[in-house]
Amino acid sequence: MKPTLSSGKTYTEVCERFTWEVPEFFNIGAAACEQWAVREPERVALLHVLANGQVEHYTYADLLRLSSQCAHLLESLGIVSGDRVAILLPQAPQTAYAHIAVYRMGAIALPLFTLFGAEALEFRLRDSGARCVITNREGVARLVELRASLPQLEHLLCIDGPEPGATDFSSEVARQSSSYSTRSTRAEDPALIIYTSGTTGPPKGALHAHRTLIGHLPGVEMSHNLLPQAGDRIWTPADWAWIGGLLDVLMPALYLGVPVVARRFEKFTGEAAFELMQDLGVRNAFLPPTALKMMRAVPDSESRWKLNVRSIASGGETLGGELLEWGKRVFGVTINEFYGQTECNMIVSSCATLMPARPGIMGRPAPGHRMAVVDDQGQEVARGAPGNIAVLRPDPVMFIGYWNNPRATLAKFVGDWLLTGDTGVQDEQGWLRFVGRDDDIITSAGYRIGPGEIEDCLLRHPAVRFAGVIGKPDPERTEIIKAYIVLAPGHAADAALADELKHWVRTRLAAHEYPREVDFVGDLPMTVTGKIVRRELRDRARRELAEQLGASGSSSTRS
Repeated sequence: MKPTLSSGKTYTEVCERFTWEVPEFFNIGAAACEQWAVREPERVALLHVLANGQVEHYTYADLLRLSSQCAHLLESLGIVSGDRVAILLPQAPQTAYAHIAVYRMGAIALPLFTLFGAEALEFRLRDSGARCVITNREGVARLVELRASLPQLEHLLCIDGPEPGATDFSSEVARQSSSYSTRSTRAEDPALIIYTSGTTGPPKGALHAHRTLIGHLPGVEMSHNLLPQAGDRIWTPADWAWIGGLLDVLMPALYLGVPVVARRFEKFTGEAAFELMQDLGVRNAFLPPTALKMMRAVPDSESRWKLNVRSIASGGETLGGELLEWGKRVFGVTINEFYGQTECNMIVSSCATLMPARPGIMGRPAPGHRMAVVDDQGQEVARGAPGNIAVLRPDPVMFIGYWNNPRATLAKFVGDWLLTGDTGVQDEQGWLRFVGRDDDIITSAGYRIGPGEIEDCLLRHPAVRFAGVIGKPDPERTEIIKAYIVLAPGHAADAALADELKHWVRTRLAAHEYPREVDFVGDLPMTVTGKIVRRELRDRARRELAEQLGASGSSSTRS
């Protein structure tokens, strides 16, 4: 498939040549698989690295056949257009062709993170009304306990073979016909729901249309120095359950004919990342800032591995000049920063091929996206003045709205401007500098985490009377999650209870959402209406950090 960006020598030149081409009818699954399978069936689409180091190759013909069989299986179970099908899997071939199958059917995919705990899974499955989950043995073990509270969930399919309460996915897929006619979907039809954390209340499901793949392409191509080029091969440690793994890497790469490396790490390390990039010949990578920092900490990283990198993209937080210089020495390229969010992704990027990097500045609007910095009334502010980073609708990459939450959808916009929730500054040349969040979202290890769901989880523990959750600055993770706890009567503050509360959150929500520090306090700062003033808690955490780095007082524990 042809890329969306024409080649050019400057950013301005590329932007002037760009126009959106969004057809009335478009299907992500067909675009990412079917067209290549017809033209070049033996073209390699996926390289799956097994735990023992062996590599399985999947062609576009393989993906077309397997997605066709998967679609037939789902239809045999009664899944129809518009139904939600959850995919609770790590990076794996089944994840890729299950997504493709769901899109080709006209159903709606619900990617779920494998580290989600019971409460996180239950909410997303119940709120979405998912009728089927494709998962592995570990996922089945968690889901069978939730079936009673999920009356709409009819089918569990397990890729690891038959399990109590689940059907053997692979054997059932193998029995199906390998010929399937992709349903005719409009570009505006819904394709997937990705849940994003909020500052208050439960997560919100961002509903995206099939056109979102087209909308992602300019930013993806720009962040990888005009992807695709001959010999490109891409990898990311980001899970495909998140928009960064699924729509910044997997689906755009398949659409553009770039082979994708899939590798499930039991535990990510800098050494393992370098070895994978060397051994698999990775030419392009999306590496979140925390992954880059872990790789930078590896001794002798400039000389231990033989790399052949053409582009490195990173997003989630602004990189400093030191990290950019390290990247240039180790990878031989300038790391391109990009910016976006679940609701409206890959809208800003730098691109070393077109313009020099500017440390501390995240980039310029990707071609096709109309962006500005606006005030609270939606009026553009003067260049150089701070305000809300905003995107003008309509835009192909922009979400349709929040699933089952029209009020939150309405609140996301001021007129036709989608407010990202971030404040920033735009200069005369269009460069955008991130200033900060205008809410309480926590940025930790590349994840954007809302405190509301964590606080709600903590409040369910019998020892907790009040809970306030904030992000505390951290040199490696950007922020760590810290919880301030007011205990219920009859409970004593000690390290054992702190560990219990961490485990409570980790097993119910997710491993990346538990508080690494817990402070027991007498009270929390609150408004007259009873809302926690998290800004004051963040100020307290910053003072603590300034006064004693790595503090471990009697009432605070970190793990």
